[in-house]
Amino acid sequence: MQSPILELQNISKEFSGVKALSDVSLTVYPGSVHALVGENGAGKSTLMKILTGAYSKTSGRIFFEGQEIDQMDPKLSKKLGIHCIYQELNVMKNMTVAENVFIGAQPVTKLGLIDWKQMNKAAAEIFASLQLEINPKQLVKELSIAQKQMVEIARAISQQAKILIMDEPTSSLSERETEVLLSLVEELKKKGVSILYISHRMDEIFRICDTVTVLRDGTHIKTIPLSEVKNVDSLVELMVNRKVTDYFNKVEVELGKPILRVENLSKQGVLKDISFEVRKGEILGIAGLVGAGRSEIAKALFGMLAKDTGDVFIEDQKVEIRNPSDAIRLGLGFVTENRKETGLALKQSVRANITMSNLKKYVKYLLVQQTAEKKVAEEYRQKLNIKTATLEQPISSLSGGNQQKAILSRWIIQEPRILILDEPCRGVDVGAKAEIFAQISQLAQQGVAIIMISSEIPEIVGMSDRVLVMREGSIAGFLEKSSITPDNILKLAFGGGVSA
Repeated sequence: MQSPILELQNISKEFSGVKALSDVSLTVYPGSVHALVGENGAGKSTLMKILTGAYSKTSGRIFFEGQEIDQMDPKLSKKLGIHCIYQELNVMKNMTVAENVFIGAQPVTKLGLIDWKQMNKAAAEIFASLQLEINPKQLVKELSIAQKQMVEIARAISQQAKILIMDEPTSSLSERETEVLLSLVEELKKKGVSILYISHRMDEIFRICDTVTVLRDGTHIKTIPLSEVKNVDSLVELMVNRKVTDYFNKVEVELGKPILRVENLSKQGVLKDISFEVRKGEILGIAGLVGAGRSEIAKALFGMLAKDTGDVFIEDQKVEIRNPSDAIRLGLGFVTENRKETGLALKQSVRANITMSNLKKYVKYLLVQQTAEKKVAEEYRQKLNIKTATLEQPISSLSGGNQQKAILSRWIIQEPRILILDEPCRGVDVGAKAEIFAQISQLAQQGVAIIMISSEIPEIVGMSDRVLVMREGSIAGFLEKSSITPDNILKLAFGGGVSA
């Protein structure tokens, strides 16, 4: 029988007396793809940080190729061949592809200068071995997100990677880019590289992984070959410890009058003649391929992207939205697609991130009334089930799902008339997704008009009353409730016709 390359035995980790991991075990074999799944906050990231040396274990044993490792550290981890591709990519944008592949280990000439010819050749050979076409001389800033990921993977290969940890690798990729990445995983597997694959996308896990380990609340629930898992629902039930029924929990409501109307909105090179309306209580889904102009519509409506032409009406009154302050004053809210760059104040507390858009409500005599502010923050922490030890801990310490719920609560407190959600469940686990969808449905029941942008077609199908499909900056078509199917969405997105 093949010997494991990595064994983690009864690993525990405590932070200030609070257990983040409790007796977690994991065994990885050479050339295998091992999925690690669980809700946000289940302990996946903590376990990976112990493996890469970012955290030290409190107790337990680590074996690598049969040798016990007392405490892992980042230098030792890389020396052993353990590499991690994080969601936030670690590339130098103003350097070439080859420089990024060999950063810190560039080949040099006899004179001690960088041997550019040799470095470019070696980088090209790595990409060829992975069946990838990327120019080693190109600047990384000119690459797509998917290509930047490939550069990081090539770097790991150049450093003789034996175990590659992939943390939500497809969360920002288009369907075509995802296909390339999944094919690359198969190539790495053939080369004997072991993959630890962390993802909330069940279809990917069932497609490429050999084994799955389920974590829940910092404990090891089960490790099982994927061939023995009945279906997605049974795996999700292990993760969340409850039966998965109506995942989207969409409640049908009687739609009110149109509250938002957009006429001929255009931005050169980005948007062309965009016209639509949204009714009170309606969830309008916006679908389309990456780069089709979905997010640009949201940014234009919220005053983050200046339009060239076009008009916006709220309750039949023409309005000018020059900046986000105008948008908020008019009753718009916006959950952006990248929470870490444009949604969160990462160094601030959970409390501050929940209340920051609404501080005027708690100001008296020019001072923030902290008791009232904390009361509201605690109310919404409970209402949205935001899992945090204390409201005063940094928002950066929360899982992605809990960060997203904090942002959503900020806008719910604002009581918007129109709420724009751009990828509201990106990088969010299945349990948190269900809670977020329930909140979205509840807002619609209260008469809030919702614009929901998502790359996940099941989300669009499951939540939308109508769907607007974008293609190359223009509206490809609209789908009414009875016609909202994955096939029809994709046909419009790719320029085809719709089935009746």
